Amino acid sequence: MAEAQISGYGSWKSPITSDLIVSGTIGLGQIAIDGEDVYWVETRPQEKGRYVVVKFMPNGRTVDVTPVPFNARTRVHEYGGGGFTASDGAIYFSNFADQRLYRFDGAGEPEAITPEAEMRYADGVIDRKRNRMICVREDHSAPGREAAGAIVGIPLSGAGAHVTITGGADFYSSPRLNPEGSRLAWLQWNHPNMPWDGTELWVADVKDDGSVNNPVRVAGVAGESIFQPEWSPSGELHFVSDRTGWWNLYRWQEGRIEALCPMDAEFGLPQWVFGMSTYAFESANRIVCAYIEQGFSKLAVLDTATGKLEKIETPFTKIEGVRATPGHAIFIAASPVETAGVIRFDLDNRRFETLRRSSELTIDPGYISVPQAVEFPTENGLTAHAFFYPPRNRDFIAPENERPPLLVMSHGGPTAATSPTLRLSVQYWTSRGVAVLDVNYGGSAGYGREYRERLSGHWGVVDVDDCVNGAKYLAERGLVDGGRLAITGGSAGGYTTLCTLTFRDAFKAGASHYGVSDLEALEVDTHKFESRYTHKLIAPYPERADLYRERSPINHTDQLSAPVIFFQGLEDKIVPPNQAEMMVNALRAKGLPVAYITFEGEQHGFRQAANIKRALDGELYFYSRVFGFEPADAVEPVPIENL
Repeated sequence: MAEAQISGYGSWKSPITSDLIVSGTIGLGQIAIDGEDVYWVETRPQEKGRYVVVKFMPNGRTVDVTPVPFNARTRVHEYGGGGFTASDGAIYFSNFADQRLYRFDGAGEPEAITPEAEMRYADGVIDRKRNRMICVREDHSAPGREAAGAIVGIPLSGAGAHVTITGGADFYSSPRLNPEGSRLAWLQWNHPNMPWDGTELWVADVKDDGSVNNPVRVAGVAGESIFQPEWSPSGELHFVSDRTGWWNLYRWQEGRIEALCPMDAEFGLPQWVFGMSTYAFESANRIVCAYIEQGFSKLAVLDTATGKLEKIETPFTKIEGVRATPGHAIFIAASPVETAGVIRFDLDNRRFETLRRSSELTIDPGYISVPQAVEFPTENGLTAHAFFYPPRNRDFIAPENERPPLLVMSHGGPTAATSPTLRLSVQYWTSRGVAVLDVNYGGSAGYGREYRERLSGHWGVVDVDDCVNGAKYLAERGLVDGGRLAITGGSAGGYTTLCTLTFRDAFKAGASHYGVSDLEALEVDTHKFESRYTHKLIAPYPERADLYRERSPINHTDQLSAPVIFFQGLEDKIVPPNQAEMMVNALRAKGLPVAYITFEGEQHGFRQAANIKRALDGELYFYSRVFGFEPADAVEPVPIENL
């Protein structure tokens, strides 16, 4: 190997280019098992972000199931998830363009089983006894009214009336039939709760005509979040609850709730999308489960008869989407040195088999920065969590006494989390000599309810403090250059970014990807699912409109003194483009360096390859101009005003 060259941080030549990332990377989502076939969803930037249902067969072949131009993506709650189900060799999926449900058995063309209407569907299960699908339906047919949620039964033939099974609550998810098809469990909740604030678990008897009676609320009181109800093969209802302050597993038996293995760990996740799963029954008394401790995912097998939890050694640090069949578990997992993959775990020989990788690219380990868990002091005598990625490139070293610039990443949500896994969008920076701190600020998931609730009433304060204090912690230890700190984030992370740049002076530049700048505008111009979210994160509105104005960066641009680049999808319904445009105009008027990059056809998050590439390279170009380093590769410039 050639001797490393001396070159300034930020100017290292890297093989991890934006072209490489978008050409060789897909997203992996929802897993379903039908007999011996395993299905999952692939999101393909090269096909403009199309969601494709893929089938892995017993002979080892993998085939696309949904043909072009079908896009198996639902828009229920806008974020979707749970967009397909499989049964007896056929799949049933929601098509993005018209939001109708389709049936497809691989022959001919997919056949619509719902009429053209302003309806959306998600999270379906097949009721074989009555030849129908039971799913969540979101009704958008009444103009000027909030979309109405319900759980409905839809004939698989496409003929006949839809039966409303339950309605009246603001939100529904997770309809699950017991093995006999005689009882139905589901989750429901109401404004102003988000599903991680408080949900209710209900069970009802299913009559022969498909309607239900004798509904019983099994669990869910104020301040209790229920996640993923599942029936065991023997018909016992299981679920995850955070009633102790940690999302743990429980069983409902003869009207009594019992904890299966109490521990200070998270078996649940913030339910942003449908179809999330952290556990599954491999047999009547054996559960394969994933849980999170201190930000790291662990895998285990739980004996429900004895309560014994057997921990499984794995290379993975993030595990999700757990499904199981006798002898095997299937899940999506990633590690610090391997991108996410669909993994099959053999419970007998304890071997892991990769069925599909999100990227087949082989990156030399000499270019991969392995994350280091960091717990650092923050306000009020507390500590917060992050993952630090130091610069790493086998071909380069920096001049003596130079410290690297630092890019702080603020995740979206804000009730979400980042994890210590190989993400090429992080390695893009570290392999060029830019350090990264990926922050799980107070309010993040994975550290218990008390940590998650640090943000209640304090969004725009606690998250900002933690991002600032994390950067200062590294700078004080000489690990990064305290004079070259930047911050980036998308959506809620974009809000944290803009607040940090406005209300603090620690950072010299930042990037907002579809970030919130005006909390009042967000309050009056967002979709139903999140329309009361800020009432918990900030305060009730309009009673405390003053606090919304106080915490909105758009109202305090006089305090802003750092350059900012904005990236925005023009079809974003969650954070509309006017949020970015107001901020850009304010920066222009103030004479601060500003860049504004918009993407036609993109919504909340960028799915098209060309736009993912443009955002990565554009952000690098922006920082290179601000911090004065020369990128090793020619990247397409972005127009920067007032520079």
